[in-house]
Amino acid sequence: MHSHDRTPPPPAPRRDTKSLVAAGDLLRALAAPVRIAIVLQLRESERCVHELVDALGVTQPLISQHLRVLKSAGVVHGERHGREVVYRLADEHLAHIVIDAVAHVEEA
Repeated sequence: MHSHDRTPPPPAPRRDTKSLVAAGDLLRALAAPVRIAIVLQLRESERCVHELVDALGVTQPLISQHLRVLKSAGVVHGERHGREVVYRLADEHLAHIVIDAVAHVEEA
């Protein structure tokens, strides 16, 4: 079958501009290697900052900075447990975005 023999797919549904802007903001929040690594860690289980520092081998201020970006984008939530804040993913969809992106580049 040649490409000109196929029926063209239906057009994608139009999306509200506000939704597209929000999706762009979310993707920008995920667009840093350390933030991708944080999401992958939090997919396994909730973690506090020092656990992320140990797992990723980067400094505490850097982890905290990236967590602020992820938190402001609604990617993670933090909950205080005594002196520590435990972070978790806001929802599983976010982990799928990151996992699919990593899988895609690993296929090449």
